[in-house]
Amino acid sequence: MNAKILRLNKAGVPISWLTRQETATLLVKDQVIWSLGDTVMEIRGGFNRGGVQSVLKLPSIVACDGKVHKDQYDPPLENKFLFRRDKNICLYCGISFPLHDLSRDHVLPISKGGLDVWTNVVTSCRRCNNRKADRNPEEARMELLAIPFVPNQYEFLYFSNHNVLVDQMEFLSARFSSHTQVS
Repeated sequence: MNAKILRLNKAGVPISWLTRQETATLLVKDQVIWSLGDTVMEIRGGFNRGGVQSVLKLPSIVACDGKVHKDQYDPPLENKFLFRRDKNICLYCGISFPLHDLSRDHVLPISKGGLDVWTNVVTSCRRCNNRKADRNPEEARMELLAIPFVPNQYEFLYFSNHNVLVDQMEFLSARFSSHTQVS
């Protein structure tokens, strides 16, 4: 089982994905202040004098104590996350491609002042990227099928894990922006 546990801060904002071992450590150190979701796994320990075995139940979502940061969230821009944001679809021709046939396209080319930021990059197939070349979509007479956006923390954590459990998905998707539709 490759399921990860979703870690939240005490305000309920997602922070990261944890392994089962990391989650067990937080639980036994009493650093989990509340939890949600189904039990992902039970870890059985030793027996006490009364013959009762200890059991540690790992929930799918845990909230940990600590500082709550109010900073603006700035997700890292990497192709694997970009392609997942755009659902492996070329945003020029609208066709879904395998990862090895995709590339990052700068809507406004860097040579013309464009930046390498979430709001200026889209997933493109190699054919469309070559056709567009060093031009903006209007100059290349190519229509952009969606507006690029910066994923919020909830969306980014979804993009960064390919094994999201149902209860984790319900928690995360309730806070997706209107841009993100998960099918």
